[in-house]
Amino acid sequence: QVQLVESGGGLVQPGGSLRLSCSASGSIFSINAVGWYRQAPGKQRDLVAAITTGGSTNYAGSVKGRFTISRDNAQNTVYLQMKSLKPEDTAVYYCNRFPRPGFDWGQGTQVTVSS
Repeated sequence: QVQLVESGGGLVQPGGSLRLSCSASGSIFSINAVGWYRQAPGKQRDLVAAITTGGSTNYAGSVKGRFTISRDNAQNTVYLQMKSLKPEDTAVYYCNRFPRPGFDWGQGTQVTVSS
């Protein structure tokens, strides 16, 4: 059973930065495209960014130019660098397989952008 662990969230002021990390049990990221998803209170969980095994990336329009997804297959970790954060980025952030998030969801990491 694959276990996903997200970390790196926190409280940050508008305009600030955070780097999220997603680690997994087993070497699954080297053979799967991975996505970062987020869910704000009362809203559905949406894709934020994704990276393929070959390193190609795509981003939701609302974060393009501000967020960067990357992967370290040797460390079995996927990162999400977030800059110029806005209050509307506040959500719980999760990672999972992309495009079909078939692994069990982890606990996520809370990102709160507020002054």
